[in-house]
Amino acid sequence: MSLHDTSKSANCHAMSDVLNRIGDKWSVMVVGMLGRNGTLRFNELKRTINGVSQRMLTLTLRNLERDGLVTRTIYPEVPPRVEYSLTEMGKTLDGPISKLWDWSAEHHTAIIEARDIYDARETAVAAAAEPRKVAYAQG
Repeated sequence: MSLHDTSKSANCHAMSDVLNRIGDKWSVMVVGMLGRNGTLRFNELKRTINGVSQRMLTLTLRNLERDGLVTRTIYPEVPPRVEYSLTEMGKTLDGPISKLWDWSAEHHTAIIEARDIYDARETAVAAAAEPRKVAYAQG
Protein backbone atom coordinates (compact mmCIF):
# COMPACT_ATOMS: atom_id res chain seq x y z
CA MET A 1 0.00 0.00 0.00
CA SER A 2 1.28 3.44 -0.89
CA LEU A 3 0.58 6.41 1.34
CA HIS A 4 1.02 8.99 -1.44
CA ASP A 5 -2.72 9.47 -2.01
CA THR A 6 -3.90 10.90 1.29
CA SER A 7 -7.46 11.18 0.01
CA LYS A 8 -7.94 7.45 0.50
CA SER A 9 -9.40 6.55 3.86
CA ALA A 10 -7.14 3.51 4.25
CA ASN A 11 -4.05 5.66 3.75
CA CYS A 12 -5.19 8.15 6.38
CA HIS A 13 -5.90 5.31 8.78
CA ALA A 14 -2.46 3.77 8.17
CA MET A 15 -0.70 7.11 8.69
CA SER A 16 -2.70 7.81 11.84
CA ASP A 17 -1.97 4.35 13.22
CA VAL A 18 1.78 4.67 12.65
CA LEU A 19 2.01 8.24 13.93
CA ASN A 20 0.14 7.30 17.10
CA ARG A 21 3.01 4.94 17.91
CA ILE A 22 6.09 6.76 16.71
CA GLY A 23 4.76 10.27 17.26
CA ASP A 24 4.69 10.24 21.04
CA LYS A 25 7.72 11.71 22.76
CA TRP A 26 8.69 8.62 24.74
CA SER A 27 8.72 6.37 21.67
CA VAL A 28 10.86 8.91 19.83
CA MET A 29 13.23 9.08 22.80
CA VAL A 30 13.50 5.28 23.14
CA VAL A 31 14.13 4.74 19.42
CA GLY A 32 16.61 7.62 19.43
CA MET A 33 18.53 6.31 22.43
CA LEU A 34 18.63 2.74 21.14
CA GLY A 35 19.68 4.03 17.73
CA ARG A 36 22.52 6.08 19.20
CA ASN A 37 23.63 3.61 21.87
CA GLY A 38 22.73 0.17 20.53
CA THR A 39 21.50 -2.41 23.01
CA LEU A 40 20.56 -1.05 26.45
CA ARG A 41 19.15 -2.46 29.65
CA PHE A 42 15.96 -1.01 31.14
CA ASN A 43 17.70 1.07 33.82
CA GLU A 44 20.24 2.39 31.31
CA LEU A 45 17.36 3.57 29.12
CA LYS A 46 15.61 5.10 32.12
CA ARG A 47 18.76 7.00 33.12
CA THR A 48 19.37 8.34 29.61
CA ILE A 49 15.77 9.44 28.99
CA ASN A 50 15.19 12.46 31.19
CA GLY A 51 11.82 12.51 32.95
CA VAL A 52 10.36 9.16 31.90
CA SER A 53 8.70 7.19 34.68
CA GLN A 54 9.28 3.47 35.11
CA ARG A 55 5.66 2.76 34.19
CA MET A 56 5.74 4.93 31.06
CA LEU A 57 9.02 3.40 29.89
CA THR A 58 7.62 -0.09 30.43
CA LEU A 59 4.47 0.73 28.43
CA THR A 60 6.47 2.39 25.67
CA LEU A 61 8.86 -0.54 25.34
CA ARG A 62 5.96 -3.02 25.25
CA ASN A 63 4.21 -1.05 22.53
CA LEU A 64 7.38 -0.69 20.47
CA GLU A 65 8.02 -4.42 20.86
CA ARG A 66 4.42 -5.18 19.84
CA ASP A 67 4.83 -3.05 16.71
CA GLY A 68 8.03 -4.86 15.78
CA LEU A 69 10.36 -1.90 16.34
CA VAL A 70 12.15 -3.10 19.49
CA THR A 71 13.31 -6.52 20.54
CA ARG A 72 13.52 -7.64 24.16
CA THR A 73 16.08 -10.26 25.15
CA ILE A 74 15.91 -11.97 28.55
CA TYR A 75 19.00 -13.74 29.86
CA PRO A 76 18.46 -16.56 32.37
CA GLU A 77 20.59 -15.13 35.14
CA VAL A 78 19.93 -14.23 38.75
CA PRO A 79 18.73 -11.55 38.74
CA PRO A 80 17.44 -11.81 35.17
CA ARG A 81 19.11 -9.45 32.71
CA VAL A 82 16.82 -7.87 30.11
CA GLU A 83 18.16 -5.93 27.13
CA TYR A 84 16.40 -3.88 24.48
CA SER A 85 17.54 -3.11 20.96
CA LEU A 86 16.04 -1.96 17.69
CA THR A 87 14.82 -4.55 15.24
CA GLU A 88 15.75 -4.26 11.56
CA MET A 89 12.52 -2.32 10.99
CA GLY A 90 13.24 -0.16 14.05
CA LYS A 91 16.67 0.66 12.62
CA THR A 92 14.99 2.10 9.51
CA LEU A 93 13.19 4.55 11.81
CA ASP A 94 16.44 5.64 13.45
CA GLY A 95 17.45 7.79 10.45
CA PRO A 96 14.38 10.05 10.47
CA ILE A 97 14.42 10.27 14.26
CA SER A 98 18.12 11.19 14.29
CA LYS A 99 17.38 13.96 11.79
CA LEU A 100 14.56 15.18 14.06
CA TRP A 101 16.92 15.17 17.07
CA ASP A 102 19.54 17.11 15.15
CA TRP A 103 16.95 19.59 13.85
CA SER A 104 15.61 20.06 17.39
CA ALA A 105 19.07 20.75 18.80
CA GLU A 106 19.87 23.17 15.98
CA HIS A 107 16.63 25.16 16.24
CA HIS A 108 15.74 24.95 19.95
CA THR A 109 17.17 28.37 20.83
CA ALA A 110 15.30 30.02 17.95
CA ILE A 111 12.06 28.33 19.01
CA ILE A 112 12.48 29.56 22.60
CA GLU A 113 13.12 33.10 21.31
CA ALA A 114 10.05 32.93 19.04
CA ARG A 115 7.91 31.80 21.98
CA ASP A 116 9.18 34.68 24.12
CA ILE A 117 8.39 37.21 21.37
CA TYR A 118 4.93 35.73 20.84
CA ASP A 119 4.14 35.66 24.57
CA ALA A 120 5.32 39.26 25.03
CA ARG A 121 3.16 40.38 22.10
CA GLU A 122 0.11 38.53 23.40
CA THR A 123 0.61 39.96 26.90
CA ALA A 124 0.86 43.49 25.47
CA VAL A 125 -2.32 43.00 23.41
CA ALA A 126 -4.20 41.67 26.42
CA ALA A 127 -3.01 44.55 28.61
CA ALA A 128 -4.04 47.14 26.01
CA ALA A 129 -7.51 45.68 25.63
CA GLU A 130 -10.42 47.31 27.41
CA PRO A 131 -10.78 46.01 30.94
CA ARG A 132 -13.44 43.37 31.24
CA LYS A 133 -16.40 43.84 33.54
CA VAL A 134 -16.90 41.05 35.97
CA ALA A 135 -20.31 40.22 37.33
CA TYR A 136 -20.49 38.67 40.75
CA ALA A 137 -23.37 36.49 41.79
CA GLN A 138 -24.78 37.16 45.20
CA GLY A 139 -25.41 34.14 47.20
